[in-house]
Amino acid sequence: MDELINRINTLNENSKAQWGKMNVSQMLKHCTQFEEMALGKNKYKQSLLGKVFGKMALKDILKDAPLKRNLPTVPAFKVTENGLDVAVGKKKWIDLIKGYEHFSNDDFLHPFFGKMTVEQIGHWAYKHADHHLSQFNA
Repeated sequence: MDELINRINTLNENSKAQWGKMNVSQMLKHCTQFEEMALGKNKYKQSLLGKVFGKMALKDILKDAPLKRNLPTVPAFKVTENGLDVAVGKKKWIDLIKGYEHFSNDDFLHPFFGKMTVEQIGHWAYKHADHHLSQFNA
């Protein structure tokens, strides 16, 4: 957790993406939306495509390799408008990450991967955060 928080704190208004279409503000909003979902603050239904391919894709995603660049985003998490003020976004993301200390979300349903265990959610949440922090050289 501390490693991610330290990396988030290196972001600023001038942080530039190494790949992808999001600016730093949009990435912060995207990541806070992801954490809110993982922590059970927002719920989504699993897509039909996810019901067919989700479990197979989850196995591949949870391997030890970093996430590939430019992977498709769940439509609900696509951010095209300017997201959050960078300082506000960083604080919100850090506060959400701290919420994993007492994490329990037995009803979690990812919109593509479907039902996931607590361990899978934790692994996926770390990989997702690491992916976007790497995207912005953090």
